[in-house]
Amino acid sequence: MKYVSTRGNAPEAAFLDILLSGLAPDGGLYLPASYPPVGRDELDRWRTLPYADLAAAVLGRFVTGIAAADLERLCRQTYTAQVYGHGRPDSDAAQIAPLRWLEPGLALLELSNGPTLAFKDMAMQLLGALFEYALARSGERLNILGATSGDTGSAAEYAMRGRPGIKVFMLSPHGRMSEFQRAQMYSLADANIFNIAVEGVFDDCQDLVKAVSNDLEFKRRLRIGTVNSINWARVAAQVVYYFKGYFAATKRSGERVSFAVPSGNFGNVLAGWIARCMGLPIERLVLATNENDVLDEFFRSGRYRLRAAAETLATSSPSMDISKASNFERFVFDVVGRDAPLVRRLWAQLDARGSFDLAGTPHWQAVRSSGFVSGRSTHADRLATIRELHARSGLVIDPHTADGLKVAREHLSPGVPMICLETALPAKFAGTIVEAIGRQPERPAGYADVESRPQRFTVLPADMERLKAFIETHVG
Repeated sequence: MKYVSTRGNAPEAAFLDILLSGLAPDGGLYLPASYPPVGRDELDRWRTLPYADLAAAVLGRFVTGIAAADLERLCRQTYTAQVYGHGRPDSDAAQIAPLRWLEPGLALLELSNGPTLAFKDMAMQLLGALFEYALARSGERLNILGATSGDTGSAAEYAMRGRPGIKVFMLSPHGRMSEFQRAQMYSLADANIFNIAVEGVFDDCQDLVKAVSNDLEFKRRLRIGTVNSINWARVAAQVVYYFKGYFAATKRSGERVSFAVPSGNFGNVLAGWIARCMGLPIERLVLATNENDVLDEFFRSGRYRLRAAAETLATSSPSMDISKASNFERFVFDVVGRDAPLVRRLWAQLDARGSFDLAGTPHWQAVRSSGFVSGRSTHADRLATIRELHARSGLVIDPHTADGLKVAREHLSPGVPMICLETALPAKFAGTIVEAIGRQPERPAGYADVESRPQRFTVLPADMERLKAFIETHVG
């Protein structure tokens, strides 16, 4: 298995090379040279595997340079009831990513039972183990630079805290996360964790990560890596739970299902696209946005139009307050027939004009036949969805999952189960939950007083040179 850049001007690379590097040297994103096919016989064999063994089987299709026995051991050490034990009281903590039926034909895949109560833990905990394994073999150190709109940051920090040879520099938009999200990150006192609150929106944070990553001399000298879904290993690890959800919702391989995915940066739903390309029988990938509807606009019209920081709304599903979807480039690379020169031209146009349009081109039909459909959800929709589900079943969901559920209901098909991916536990967004149902959401043990804990962070402007100087001062 070799990896290629979406921009086409970087040499092919092996898995361990791209694991620690993030962006390709030409500014593109790495993808497998081809997606490994999974046939019906393999689906039958994988159907009854525990989550850890399923992860080893799926990831074994993408990972080279790590012995199969070592990969299996890393997966079994990661995917345990102890790590994913923050389930709801009526959840089976021993079952990783359980499926809960909400009504006939509509289910919720519970992905938020990890240490930071968000789906990002499903991949990030394994990424931490993979980083530690690779660094132990090479004797090198790694300085991780990441950006978060809310959940990636805490998931990365909890996965990397205390790991030898690793420091984490995490950017977040100053004042634009929930109080819980902010406290969960900023209250960590580990010496290898540095939280940087950027004066701007998430897209400013993401642009800084890309700018630093494109300074190849600085990146090489300071050993800069990434944990955002820019990192292919994170996307690959997320592919696993699509297989888990499929097996839980079906009785026989060959049956088809659909997935509804709340999406801002396109990484989570991209993993579903990869699973579909591998041969998992996915009918539709239902992409749900909030009021920041850049992706919904594209799938409805063919036009991908970025929004300026001033146009990026602060909403009650803040982890999706994103107007530049990093992983979208990987999808476009696929639907334009992996034409890297065209991808370079499209992204040059995006940089110059802020948009490009595939409608009316030969590639629009490939988008229309990709299985993607989309929809948009508002604050009022979130409240209504949370309120209605709670009244009917007693279940409380977070606002992002509510966006996904609202749009999922718009795309139900008879005979095809719809699986909505859970984003986070509602405890992380208490204000919206109180507004919807009039009471505080339950909190898992250990998080009762998180907002009152001392917080440690540094405020910086959205300036690459200031950020580089901060990193250089603290790498040790």
